[in-house]
Amino acid sequence: MSDVKLKYSDADLQEFKEIIEKKIAGAKADLALLESSYKNDASNGTDDTSHSFKSFDEGSEVMSKEANVQLAIRQEKFIRDLKNALIRIENKTYGICRVTRKLIQKERLKLVPHATLSIEAKRKQ
Repeated sequence: MSDVKLKYSDADLQEFKEIIEKKIAGAKADLALLESSYKNDASNGTDDTSHSFKSFDEGSEVMSKEANVQLAIRQEKFIRDLKNALIRIENKTYGICRVTRKLIQKERLKLVPHATLSIEAKRKQ
């Protein structure tokens, strides 16, 4: 019989669940900040500045809002990936590489808890 583990123990899964739940909470807080920054239509008080500066300022504001929207989209995807990891924990399939079907290293999962590929499989991509 081989000594290769095919899945993580319930204790390990609980530990990963706690890590993921903390990451989701942090990611949601970051997302709320991003959303408030691009949904905020409050004037920055540039009404009394010169016209040329004001148009430059509005242009950079639009670029900043677009950048924040892109960051928010990435943050939403990150949250979705983390929630999918929680589902895999519930199904007891968490930490199993989609390609090799071997366990993903614990250290990797602690750093990238939504990972679905082992380093070995990732390198082959």
